[in-house]
Amino acid sequence: MSKRTCYHCGLNFTTPAFKLEDKSFCCNGCRTVYSLLKDHDLSCYYDLQETPGAKPKTSLEQFHFLDNPKIVEQLLEFQDDTVHIITLFIPHIHCSSCIWVLENFNKLHPAVSGATVNFGKKTLRFSYNPKKASLKELVELLSRIGYEPLIRLNDYDQENKKIDRSIIYKLGIAGFAFGNIMFLSFPEYFQVGEFWLEQYKILFRWLMFFFTLPVVFYAANDYFISACKGLRSRILNIDVPIALGISVLFLRSTFDIIFNAGSGFFDSLSGLVFFLLLGKLFQQKTYSFLSFERDYKSYFPIGITKLTAKNKEVSIPVHDIKKGDRLLIRNEELIPVDCELIEGHTKIDYSFVTGESKLISKNEGDQLFAGGKPLGGSIEVKVLNSLSQSYLTQLWDQDVFNRDKASGFTNITNRISKHFTWAILSIAVVASLIWLFINPGMALNVFTAVLIIACPCAIALAAPFTFGNILRILGKKKFYLKNASVIEQLAQINTIIFDKTGTLTSPKESKIQYEGIPLNASEKVLLKSSLRQSNHPLSRSLYQLLRSNGIMPLDDYEEITGKGIEAQANKQYLKIGSADFVGLRQSEKTTLNTTVHIRSNHRYKGQFTFYNKYRKGISKLFNHLKKQYDLVVLSGDNAGEESNLKKLLPAKTKLVFNQSPQDKLEYIKHHQSEGARVLMIGDGLNDAGALAQSDVGIAISEHVNVFSPACDAILDASVLHKLNDYINLSKASVRLVKWSFLLSLIYNLVGLYFAVTGQLAPVIAAILMPLSSISIVVFTTIGSNVLGKKLN
Repeated sequence: MSKRTCYHCGLNFTTPAFKLEDKSFCCNGCRTVYSLLKDHDLSCYYDLQETPGAKPKTSLEQFHFLDNPKIVEQLLEFQDDTVHIITLFIPHIHCSSCIWVLENFNKLHPAVSGATVNFGKKTLRFSYNPKKASLKELVELLSRIGYEPLIRLNDYDQENKKIDRSIIYKLGIAGFAFGNIMFLSFPEYFQVGEFWLEQYKILFRWLMFFFTLPVVFYAANDYFISACKGLRSRILNIDVPIALGISVLFLRSTFDIIFNAGSGFFDSLSGLVFFLLLGKLFQQKTYSFLSFERDYKSYFPIGITKLTAKNKEVSIPVHDIKKGDRLLIRNEELIPVDCELIEGHTKIDYSFVTGESKLISKNEGDQLFAGGKPLGGSIEVKVLNSLSQSYLTQLWDQDVFNRDKASGFTNITNRISKHFTWAILSIAVVASLIWLFINPGMALNVFTAVLIIACPCAIALAAPFTFGNILRILGKKKFYLKNASVIEQLAQINTIIFDKTGTLTSPKESKIQYEGIPLNASEKVLLKSSLRQSNHPLSRSLYQLLRSNGIMPLDDYEEITGKGIEAQANKQYLKIGSADFVGLRQSEKTTLNTTVHIRSNHRYKGQFTFYNKYRKGISKLFNHLKKQYDLVVLSGDNAGEESNLKKLLPAKTKLVFNQSPQDKLEYIKHHQSEGARVLMIGDGLNDAGALAQSDVGIAISEHVNVFSPACDAILDASVLHKLNDYINLSKASVRLVKWSFLLSLIYNLVGLYFAVTGQLAPVIAAILMPLSSISIVVFTTIGSNVLGKKLN
């Protein structure tokens, strides 16, 4: 059978096509979406990009919680009788076609009055009339056309947070004041003797004074607050000399204009604050479309189905779950609380929590922990603990998740500033004492001049502009850091710990090997036809393996949840599933890997064994890293892959298996107590504690917008093999900052010459201070760009 491409989603398929007009579709869902768009005059969707759509979901049961008005009310941004406004996160937004069709959402449903897409954040904001359609109807419509919204518990808990734009306002005020003060200072610089300028000189000076007031008392207030906190803690951070310099500049300048001793240094003061704020804004550059602070609420369902005494299904918020409640958990729906299975049997996927990829069989009466997913069908459970007392919630209550890594780390700028502050104060005092003997009237001027010209603006700007630019460069290379301090911490690590499942291995790919009596052609066709009916992940993987075989109609088919499949066609009988299901004796079970066993016409044939497929470049990456770092693999899986890992990785790599989330956390804590600076790389919620405990935690993600636990950085899975290059870039950027400090030192020495000799005039300060700041910015920007170009 020839291979076709779906006109809507681009999926290649060999099964009989669903036809409409002259176009082929892989399923009825894709054909329905095309028909829907065409009927509403939106077929231009396919003109903007070839096969832009996503395969729509066939089941929309997961949105049952939107029947609950309390949940809907919490999700809405605005509501009145005729207008509701909501913003939904839609991971599939990826191209111009997506933007076009979603912003024409009003054409798909008359209840929608307007829609706006934020492409960077992958969100759709729309307003609708609740009297014409419910939110559930609109969300289901989006899902049917392939744009399923992701609605989680944190959307319900999170209050609308206002974006802090204070630094933008402060920068604007400082820039406005800087420009006007410079304009008013020009006559003073060039000593213009024009009559009217002489007449209004005093007015101009006081105007400069009033322009400076908001700069000092509003725009620069964070530096004074930080300096006070540092001094209370007996720490000389970089903000101490900055606050001291600003204070001296302001007081000296005010003194000069009050006693008509000169125009002061208001221009230098406003310029200093402006450049400092510009550097701070650049340093705070981050990725608004990513979340680095996710906890379990980011992945838990917002609502759940409760079964009443009369077996009536009622949607309730997960916070309202109480001990003893009966819940209906649908196929692949996350279990939000610890509970007991009260009806049926199933297989639970706990990889979300534990990292163990093997499915766990559960029978009636067994306990289920929060975070698992039932596969194969719905189950009924009895709640044992409320949400706040469940295993997963308690895992997040540990102190490690409230620890501020930055508070225990002294950055390079603050380390330099401690010595810088004492050096400048010493020079100021010594120079003043010398001038007391030469010319006592100059002593105070020299003291203040030293503090003014040696204000560490260039030092304070070196790290923000260097690390800010490195953040941008790494972002383009699909490595997204939470903030600039992560670069410094990354440059200091000496131990790297990897999770295995989903980090070193690819969750999308696995190597499947058949062992046993070869299947004949008819058995392969029957096997493929049976697997086609199942939505189980292992079934889908096997189905793809057998895609070259044909399809036949089945006379009988039954999928037994948690066990396997029974199928029959043309008097041929097949059983597919676990070893117990096909009747394999305990003594014959030999492998630790995931297996699917086959029995044909009551005869055991063999097994398909699923082996992990490791990401490209892993072996080469480890061989590069072993030269500088201690390497460890911590896995929640059993030791089934130990032999493969030993062949793949360097001999000195330590392999540790059967590690629970708590075990991983304690392992890292133990090594940190022995002096190790640990980089942890993981992918799942089970790694969240380890990522939080480590000095730097990197979350590997197949889709950076959709999934990642709380972390310091998010690394796109496709570039994991470049990790060593990114660490080396971090180290090089720290060296660049040190060279910038040397350049700053040269400027300070020149300025100190004018200060200690009593020659510091406002025009010299106005030239030297901005020149040093601008040169540092140019040097660090060019330098970091050169470093970035060295990345492949």
